[in-house]
Parts: sequence; C-alpha cells; structure tokens
Amino acid sequence: MTDTQARHHRQPGRLARTGLLRPWSLLAAGALAGGLVGGTYGTLKAPTYTATSYVVAVPTAQSDPASALGFAQAYGRAATQLAVLGDAQTWARVPVPTLRRSVRTVTSPDAPMVAVSATSPRPGLAADMANAVTRALTRHANKTKGSTHVELVLFSQAVRPTDPTSASPVVTGLVGTSAGGLLGGLALLVRPRRTGDDHSVRPVPVPGPASAADVHGQR
Repeated sequence: MTDTQARHHRQPGRLARTGLLRPWSLLAAGALAGGLVGGTYGTLKAPTYTATSYVVAVPTAQSDPASALGFAQAYGRAATQLAVLGDAQTWARVPVPTLRRSVRTVTSPDAPMVAVSATSPRPGLAADMANAVTRALTRHANKTKGSTHVELVLFSQAVRPTDPTSASPVVTGLVGTSAGGLLGGLALLVRPRRTGDDHSVRPVPVPGPASAADVHGQR
C-alpha cells in the first residue's frame, strides 16, 4: 500500500472522529457562552426589592361576604388606575409613571383581600410605594362605602424588605447556560449536513507494474 493509499485509508476514520467532536464542541461552546453572559448580567444588574401590603374588604351590616369578595376584585383592578396613583404619588414622592411600572396587585378568588406589591432597587422606596398606593386605594374605596356597603380596611402594612427578590448571578448563569445549550442544539439542527461521499474519498484503482506485465504476457 502506497503512502497516498494509506492517507486515503486513514481519512474516513479521521473525518468520522471530527464529525463526532464538532457537534459536542458546538453545544459546549454555546452553553459556556450562555453561562458567562447570564452570570455577568446577574452580577452587574442592580438587585431589586419587593414590598407588599394587604387590605381586606369588610361587609357592613347591609351587605354580605359575597359582595365584599366581588368588590375586592374591583378594588384590585382600580389600585393601578390614574385616580388612585395620582393621590399615591404625593405620599410615595415619585411620579405616576414610576408607580405604574413598579406597582402590581393580586386578588384571591376565595378571600376578599387585595395584595399591593411594589418593586424598586431601593428597599425603602419599595415599602413607601406599596403603602402609598394602599392608603390612596383605601381612601377612594371608603368614600363610597355608604352605597357599596363594603369597607376597605388595612390588614398588613408593607415593611422594608431585607432580601432582594431579583435572581442571583447563580440563577442567571444557569438560565444562560440552558439557553446557550439550546441555541447550540438548534444550530446543529439547521446546519448543512454532509453526505456519505463527503466523508470518504475512494481513490480510483490503478494497476501496478506487475499487473500491467501480466496483461502484456496474456496477449
């Protein structure tokens, strides 16, 4: 076997090993890049804090618990409206757009309670915004309690949070690793595939000197 034939003989095995390594390398590179990006984002991004206050709708003597539950749902939707936030900005000392971005409300289908949560990079401001919206909502609701027969009462005031609610660098790194590995897998699926002829190149057989002499002898 000549050197050229030996190289052609070894080439399919080398290409096969390369074809097996490249997909795993792409997946590993994607996961590593995603993990670095996610970890860096979690480290550089400022932590955020969330404070929550609670109010409860209480029926008066002319009403019933079912009515209180229905009004609690309505108050939860009204808490982020301009009329309530316009009053809350005075106590929170932040503009209405900031309150609109930062404040969320949650109601329960089983209990006449409204949770008002505010998120901010400053823990003290998060508590102030939640309490300001709760105070404004209570005042607006109780102005009409003579007709609704439902009173809104403060159940729990928001306190200054001590632990951030934003994701830690470890969590963002894990998310980035998963996303990077997924993108690497998608890249493998859409990349052009090689056919079997591309992996193995078979040389055209050429008769050697001994075979040529045998042919001339037979003639």
